[in-house]
Amino acid sequence: VIHRPTSAGELRELLSSTTYVAVDFYTDYDGSGHRMSPAFVDQSRIHGIPGILAFARINQDDIPELSKQYCEGGGTQRTFVFFKEGKQVTVNGKATVIGSDIKSLKAAAEKLGGLAKKR
Repeated sequence: VIHRPTSAGELRELLSSTTYVAVDFYTDYDGSGHRMSPAFVDQSRIHGIPGILAFARINQDDIPELSKQYCEGGGTQRTFVFFKEGKQVTVNGKATVIGSDIKSLKAAAEKLGGLAKKR
């Protein structure tokens, strides 16, 4: 299941109700979408655990204040961000995964999935 928060409040609600959350901040005009969107959906199917590990997608243009807060370049590049207990965390030494770095995205999802299974 991919969550699709449409406001900062909805994202806060997801972060407060789920231990781990991976968020894909994307744009409709980003060229990496054809590779990264399916990969993100696949990782959610493999590793998602309701209430423990959630995956969410947020269009940067729909909630620009979140893009400015979490995304590289203030919301100009596709950015994957990871949270634990409502706070942004680094996964495998990275605070974010930028652009079409599919290898790092999969590694981060696997790491979060392993942590989630231990809960």
